[in-house]
Amino acid sequence: MSLAVLYSRALSGMEAELVTVEVHLANGLPSFTIVGLPETEVKESKDRVRAALQNCNFEFPARHITVNLAPADLPKESGRFDLPIALGILAATGQIPKDTLTDYEYAGELALTGELRAIRGALAMTYRAANSGRGFILPAENAAEAALVDDAVVYAAQSLLQVAAHLTGREILPRYISDAPQLTPHYPDMREVKGQGQGKRALEIAAAGGHSVLMSGPPGTGKSMLAARFPSILPQMTQAEALESAAMQSLGGMFKVENWRQRPYRAPHHTASAVALVGGCKLQ
Repeated sequence: MSLAVLYSRALSGMEAELVTVEVHLANGLPSFTIVGLPETEVKESKDRVRAALQNCNFEFPARHITVNLAPADLPKESGRFDLPIALGILAATGQIPKDTLTDYEYAGELALTGELRAIRGALAMTYRAANSGRGFILPAENAAEAALVDDAVVYAAQSLLQVAAHLTGREILPRYISDAPQLTPHYPDMREVKGQGQGKRALEIAAAGGHSVLMSGPPGTGKSMLAARFPSILPQMTQAEALESAAMQSLGGMFKVENWRQRPYRAPHHTASAVALVGGCKLQ
């Protein structure tokens, strides 16, 4: 049967939902159809996948190709599905074995040359995939952030050829081990603030009790100055807190490995509208 099944992840808000990629080859006029609520970026993967396979000297089948991204009611966006679609075609045509396909999850955008390009939300995907028992194969540029999850088994690849060689057993990809810097986060010091006794007392109570705090007042009264120094009196982030914070930043494409375990801080201008504040981090 010319059918291959493998797994990937789709971003849905703060979640990275599991997506089953099914590739079926049938007789008939040559065509390439992607179903499963794909957005424009996913539909365009047909041309990227075709060119990447041909430039890597793989055979692109002149058959009726149907790719199903399940579940069908979950929107699929970005080029992260290029790699699993290409691998599904290779497996369905017998160019790579199907036996080990389901041992991994895959994500990566393909260049026309077959090189793998970085994707958004890699940490969020591995954060959710760590409990699945499967390894994760993704572009080398995303490996550092993805491997921050302790239980994640991450394999970094530079190209489609490397992934195919790994699955056929010719050249095994080594497991990527995180080398994130173990530095103590540095924040502006609360001791630098002169005066502001009531404001500092309120922040100390909020930090000690884990409460939220809202500061209101005209510009120039010290709200941003106090807020910037608030993390300096908070305890260090736990592993779970650091992962949750980093995953959220990864969804917006703003995460940097050097900021690992650094409490996020944003200082919007006082004239920023509510729309501008919400739109600062794009979540899909």
